[in-house]
Amino acid sequence: MNLNDFIVQVALPEHRVFAEEIVTEMAESAKARGTGIAKRSPEYVANKMQEGKSVIAFHKDGTWAGFCYIETWSHGQFVANSGLIVSPKFRKAGLAKAIKEEIFSLSRKLYPKAKIFGLTTGLAVMKINSDLGYEPVTYSELTQDEDFWKGCQSCVNFEILKMKDRKNCMCTAMLYDPAEKKHEAAKIFAEELQKKPKLYERFMRIKQRLILKQRTGLKSLIVLFTLIFDK
Repeated sequence: MNLNDFIVQVALPEHRVFAEEIVTEMAESAKARGTGIAKRSPEYVANKMQEGKSVIAFHKDGTWAGFCYIETWSHGQFVANSGLIVSPKFRKAGLAKAIKEEIFSLSRKLYPKAKIFGLTTGLAVMKINSDLGYEPVTYSELTQDEDFWKGCQSCVNFEILKMKDRKNCMCTAMLYDPAEKKHEAAKIFAEELQKKPKLYERFMRIKQRLILKQRTGLKSLIVLFTLIFDK
């Protein structure tokens, strides 16, 4: 199975029949990973399809395969590509990357001046984001829109986010700023993730222990990250 077996496109209003399946798989995937997501209703997902603000993937036989949608914050100054999900039967075919690339392109088309950001705990997603030009940032560089942060309430780590005064949590924040002409830092970060994935996993384990046990600042974690990758 390879990418030639799939169609990745901007979702259409008629695709709303897949909304229930999509949100169910989102919830099941988060449960399996032991992480949380901002829960969305089938109606919310269907509305994203209606507005032309989502990307959907199908296997060539017509089976639903993946999905992602766009959310805007701070009056359009920030954009998030949210809810990335690939059906379990179609994973490891490069589909997640194809969907992310398509939703990133759609975001740039619809909101060319907006900063695109994301929060993730996954190495694979961080690698994809880095390839697109995202860079790791502090939480303070993200939208401060209260509605966005309310979406974290359904995450299993929400109490940690509150305890850290919304300055840090288990997720790594990443940002694409269209005002930046070059994204050398993102390129270097992507190369490091590719060369040293085990060291990144080590960093994430250490980060989680530090966050859970003490009031560690994000700057300290970034320093730790740099020291690990410089080895």
